Amino acid sequence: MTIYLACTVRGDRGGVEAGRAICARLQHHGHHVLTTHLLADHVNDTESTLTEQEVYTRDLQWLSSCDVIVAEASGSSYGVGFEVGYVLGRASETRQRAVLLYDTARRGAISRLITGNSDTACTTFGYASIEELTAFIDAHFSSSSGGPAPAR
Repeated sequence: MTIYLACTVRGDRGGVEAGRAICARLQHHGHHVLTTHLLADHVNDTESTLTEQEVYTRDLQWLSSCDVIVAEASGSSYGVGFEVGYVLGRASETRQRAVLLYDTARRGAISRLITGNSDTACTTFGYASIEELTAFIDAHFSSSSGGPAPAR
C-alpha cells in the first residue's frame, strides 16, 4: 500500500516522535511511505531548497497517488488539514481513505474537525502512548488486516 504520512513541518513538531513510530510500523508491514523525509529534524531547511510551487505540485501528486493518508494530527497545522481535506473531498471518487491520529493528552488543543471527524472514508484514533499508537497501526495495517478499517 502507498501511504502519505502527514505531519506538521512548520508548526508544532510535538508529534514528530509519534510520526516516526507510525512510519517505522508502516514500513515494517511492507508499506511504501512517500513522505519519510518529513520526519527529519531539519525538514524545514531541506524543504526550503524547493519553491513553494514545487512543494505544492509534488505533494498533490503524492496525495493523488496514495492509497491512504495517515495524519499525525497532534500539532496545529494548516498543511495537514489541507492534505486530509484534499483526500477526503475526493474519497467518494478515488476510494482513498484517511486515518487521523492524535495524542489524547493534547485533545483540548486539537481541532474539533479532527476529533469529531465522522466521514465514512476516515478513521480517527486518539492514543495515550506510543505503544497504544503502534498497536493501532499493527492492527489496522498488517498484511492480515487488509488495510485501514472502516471508520468507527
